[in-house]
Order: sequence, then C-alpha cells, then structure tokens
Amino acid sequence: MQTANRLNNIGEYYFSQKLREIDTLNKEGKNIISLGIGSPDLPPHPSVIETLKEESAKPSTHAYQSYKGSPILRNAIANWYAKWYQVTLNPDTQILPLLGSKEGIMHICMTYFEHGIGVLIPNPGYPTYASAVKLSGATPLTYNLQESNNYEPDFEQISQTIAAFASENNGAKVKGMFVNYPHMPTGQGASLALFDKLVAFAKQHQILLIHDNPYSFILNDKPMSLLSANGAFDVAIELNSLSKSHNMAGWRIGMLCGAEERIDEVLRFKSNMDSGMFLPAQLAAAKALELDSTWHTYLNEIYAQRRNKVYELLTLLNCKFSTQQVGLFVWAAIPAIYTSGYQLSDEVLYSSNVFITPGGIFGNAGDNYIRVSLCNTVEKIEEALNRVKQNQHV
Repeated sequence: MQTANRLNNIGEYYFSQKLREIDTLNKEGKNIISLGIGSPDLPPHPSVIETLKEESAKPSTHAYQSYKGSPILRNAIANWYAKWYQVTLNPDTQILPLLGSKEGIMHICMTYFEHGIGVLIPNPGYPTYASAVKLSGATPLTYNLQESNNYEPDFEQISQTIAAFASENNGAKVKGMFVNYPHMPTGQGASLALFDKLVAFAKQHQILLIHDNPYSFILNDKPMSLLSANGAFDVAIELNSLSKSHNMAGWRIGMLCGAEERIDEVLRFKSNMDSGMFLPAQLAAAKALELDSTWHTYLNEIYAQRRNKVYELLTLLNCKFSTQQVGLFVWAAIPAIYTSGYQLSDEVLYSSNVFITPGGIFGNAGDNYIRVSLCNTVEKIEEALNRVKQNQHV
C-alpha cells in the first residue's frame, strides 16, 4: 500500500525515533539519563487530581461533550487570561478548548492553508509548525532567528522572502506566520514592543499571525499574551496550553483564543475531527486555572534549582549560554571543536549515557547549539553531570 503524497517529505518526529533508540540502549543496561524532552515530571496540584476523581465518579459525566467545550472551562480560561495577561476574552465566542495545543496547530493549518500558499516558520522553531504546514499542502518559508538580534524576526528580510515567493509563484500569497514567545528552543522572552511590531507587520502584509504561547509561566516573571497588543485581534490568534504551566502534558488540554470569526472558522474543521473533551478533564482543568501565584512560585523554585545544575553541566561541556533565558529549557552554543550539536549529543549519549537534544532538529539555524530540558530532578542532573565529568577524565 502506498502512502498519500501529503506524507512525502514528512519524516517521523525526531523524538519518536530517538526514544526508540534510547529504549534499546536501556534494554542493553545503559540506564540512559534523558535531558531531552520537555515533559514535566511533577504532578498537577492535588486539587486538580481530586477534581478529576470526583467528577469521574459521577455517572452523568461520561457522555459526548460540546464541540466548543464546557462553559465552565471557557469561563475559567477567560478569567485566567484577564488575571495573568490582562486580556479580555468573551468565553462564549473567543475561546475554543483543544485536545492540546499541538492539535490546534494542525487545525489552524487545515482551516486556512492549502497548495499555493506560503506560511512563515521560525528557524530555529518547533518542528511541528513546518510539518503541519506541509500536511495542509502549503509551503513552509523559514525565517531565521539569530542570537545577535535577540532571536527576534528580521522584518526586512521576511518582507523580501514574501516578495520572492510571490515573484517565483505567479503572485502566490504568504498567508500565515507562526511565532512563539517565550521562544522555544532559545528561551528568548516576550516583550510588548516585539508584539506590537508583529501585529503591525501582519497588518501590513495581510497575514494571519499564529502565536504559540505554552511557556509564559516557566521561570518568567511577567507572563504575556500577544493578544494584549493593540489591534492583535484583527490579525492574530493565540494557542495556549496547561501542559507546562500546570504539569498536565499528558492530559492534552489546550486552547485557541482570538476573534469570534477565527474561532468559528477553526471550529468548522475541528468539529469534524473529534467529539469533544472528557468533561471531568475539563472541570479539572478549570480548577487548575484557578490556582494562584503560590503554585507558579512553587514550580519555578524547583525549576530554578534544576537550571543552576544544568548551567554546571553546560559549563563542563564548554558551551556558551545566556542566563536570561526563560521557559523549560536551556539553549547553549557548542564549542568550536564540534561540527554540530548532533555530534556533541551523540558523543555524550554513547560515552556517558546522557541524552541532550541537538539544536539542529529545530532547523539549521540551530545546528551549532544544544538544548537541555529542566524536566529532571536535581539529583538526576547531578548524576548526568558526574557521568560526563568521569568520562572526561578517562
């Protein structure tokens, strides 16, 4: 059986492949310490788990649910945005709960993009952006983010990319632009000045701005939403998630926020793809969104301790990094003795049984970098540090 053409040039997700290799190494007794994936190892707040238990025990909560999600969850999301981002959302018309924000990326691409359309993708950036664009039939157009420019878009260069795409494709349009601040993988924080520039650029070029915002609460003193920028609702939609902020990655709870017209358009596609989210999970998510600042302080104190230990590991590897990064990872430039982050990653994996993500999986602008996850205990990171240290003295 031959696969559909849409899967041409779509490879298996890097982590899917690498985790299989690591599983094989573990079966050989290697006991690999993985500092790769950003899957929180801590549980949600006890009240969230208790809500799930209580609601799951009720006989009335197991039916199909509304395609637009429970009003309780949508109101909780609206209150959360007002409290933390100072953004006013109408819970009835401007919020769409998702089965994780990764699902939303695909829904957006299938709703708005198709063959003959260009979509701007950050490099380095989350690989799913490019994959979802390709699956929609559209063409991903990368725009480079450079450390020398604080990992902000070069709008003049992007304008040239838009013009070149039109010229080479009989006037074809660039219709969308993925952005992500705080940025993954580089840890670059958000700013209102940058958001204002993005909104102005999107208006100038009549582009749909898609902001992916799952990291705004991790080691970040000022959570921000792109929707707080003036005029953002005219051109932007925002994806958000409870995966990182509330340790609920496996629960698959996300959201899409934006103008009523955009929500209705995406719902036309989404409603044909699923039959709603398990109600107890929605009610537990609503409970999570009610948590106050003590929850985020608790999490960030733990992540700060882990980050300090990661700094020690990266220093041992002679990598260079900024201590101003935010989010769930530390991004670091590799020493000149290595040809790429892949080489350093493999050397550490096979010599010290420690896995570190090569930056090149996020685009070729990340080739000379590595990324370390904070989703391990201080003790595990300490053990990884000692393994690398011992190997350097062999």
